[in-house]
Amino acid sequence: MPVKIYSNEFSVSTRGETEIIDITGRVESCVHKSGVTTGHVLVFSPGSTIGITTVEYEPGLKKDLQEAFEKLAPRRASYHHHKTWNDGNGYAHVRASLLGQDRVFPVKEGKLYHGTWQQIIFIDFDNRARTRSVTVQVVGE
Repeated sequence: MPVKIYSNEFSVSTRGETEIIDITGRVESCVHKSGVTTGHVLVFSPGSTIGITTVEYEPGLKKDLQEAFEKLAPRRASYHHHKTWNDGNGYAHVRASLLGQDRVFPVKEGKLYHGTWQQIIFIDFDNRARTRSVTVQVVGE
């Protein structure tokens, strides 16, 4: 059976400041459109101040995650990056580096395979509003 490769891209508008956005439904839609029944889906966003991961997407956990990032890479700390670019977002780069800009998930029986309480989230750590792109690539049979 030949391997299928399906790619799609969508935009995410954010306020920045560690905003957390659930993109699970959009990824599931791409998997459905791909026609792949067994394989993998890559979710990737180009940018050095964003992150992609999974979490139970509920208000308390969203706050917990934002507070954890503030402890790990405080916004008001001094960063060498500030001396280079003077843009005040060194913390955003550090946070994004800890999380990463991509994730791979299985496709099983034509559906994105994930846990009941596991949603794919996009986090914009930057210090300003942005429109970001997310690429979804589905590969399989």
